[in-house]
Amino acid sequence: MTPRPFRRAIAVGCLVPLLSIGPLLTPAEAQIPTPEMAAGPAGSWQGSLAVGPGIELPLVVHLTPGDEGDWTATLDSPAQGAVGIPVSSVAWDDGLLRLEISAIGATYEGRLDAEGRLEGTFQQGGTSFPLTLERTEDPGALLPRPQHPEPPFPYREVDVRFPNAEAGIHLAGTLTLPDGDGPWPAVVMVTGSGPQDRDETLLGHKPFLVIADHLTRAGIAVLRYDDRGVAESEGDFAAGTTLDFAGDAAAAVDFLLDHAEVDPARIGIVGHSEGGLIAPIVAADNDVAFVVLLAGTGVDGGAILLQQAEAISRTMGVSDEGVAQILDFQRAMQAILRAEEDPDARRDALEALLRDMIESMDPQERVEQGIQRDEDWVQMQLATGASPWFREFVLLDPRPYLEQLDVPVLGLFAQLDLQVLPEPNRAAMAEALDRAPADDVTLIVLPGLNHLFQTAETGAPSEYALIEETFAPIALDTIRDWILERFGG
Repeated sequence: MTPRPFRRAIAVGCLVPLLSIGPLLTPAEAQIPTPEMAAGPAGSWQGSLAVGPGIELPLVVHLTPGDEGDWTATLDSPAQGAVGIPVSSVAWDDGLLRLEISAIGATYEGRLDAEGRLEGTFQQGGTSFPLTLERTEDPGALLPRPQHPEPPFPYREVDVRFPNAEAGIHLAGTLTLPDGDGPWPAVVMVTGSGPQDRDETLLGHKPFLVIADHLTRAGIAVLRYDDRGVAESEGDFAAGTTLDFAGDAAAAVDFLLDHAEVDPARIGIVGHSEGGLIAPIVAADNDVAFVVLLAGTGVDGGAILLQQAEAISRTMGVSDEGVAQILDFQRAMQAILRAEEDPDARRDALEALLRDMIESMDPQERVEQGIQRDEDWVQMQLATGASPWFREFVLLDPRPYLEQLDVPVLGLFAQLDLQVLPEPNRAAMAEALDRAPADDVTLIVLPGLNHLFQTAETGAPSEYALIEETFAPIALDTIRDWILERFGG
């Protein structure tokens, strides 16, 4: 699944104690106004925290002047997918910048040096470490994404809107059409869990943009759209469930069925993660010619979460005892979700479980989990844990839908995927498809790739942002070639 985790603040630990933050300015030097000091700190500043041996965490601070000499600011942690964290207090005084970021329990104090850099200290959770910030005109350069295509393109891009009449909303997206005469084979792209835009933007990566570019250059039209309630699409994402999102995907298929430049007999669905669960749901009841499942699930969501929790915890070096505690908590949470039909009773039971867990933690464990304020943390977890989507996801089993498929199926799994483990899900999917009418089924585990289909070292989610590759060429080519072999020409 595309990460929809229990959120945590920027966490740092296991650092060598800070011994020095560099040479101190003499009083005379501190009073010399540099051009940067006179101009003030307005703009974007970037730097990196050394959070472990060979591991750096990029940070970006955006500073905006007010009308009366005051300042506002936000903080980005691109590697953690955290953008626009509000800075609660900003003070700029004669080259000294002070920031308080209450949302994550952190502070920063830095002084402008002769080179125009802010040399200072970032503090969080009782830990201090040096942070040098430098001006940047391109904050995105911290996380280069060389696969993102740049115009001009050898195909057409059209902004589109289409209705989901049953939901009473319109969805917005981009349709890419090959140059030349159609009608073309086409695919609808369906995102993973969590609110996603049409590019499935995550941690600076835009995998659906990369896939759409690759397929459209090969003669395949691609429709990708913003999830309901995201970007330009209407609706309320937080109130939606997987079956609601399947209705949105079906509406996208209907839009293509009526498009003059799309062949209605060659329309497929490409779904990633939760989108790989949605694709069979839509294909079972709609006029779809094929499905491509990228890290699609073969078991119910409850089993997925247990597999995911154990795999990620072990990769992070959690002890056997710690893993057992995590799994016990997951099982207790899922038992509540399965047993409690009433939403209010379910929320109350989940809240009690969360509060019991916090009370059992020692102070160090709270710091490690990024818990700054108990109440804020509990409410943050409940926002997902008590949502209609989460309960439906835990209970929803893809196998009855897979068993109904009577169209060609390509299922790609990633060897290092720690969110949708390849072997248990591939095996379960294969068993379900063996019972289906479909007679053209290809299931492949691609070596060395993670859940986002990036070439990875361990597959841990912490690597996602640090990897420059957005989507491995072997995966792109496999999708393209499989579709063209069956529906090209």
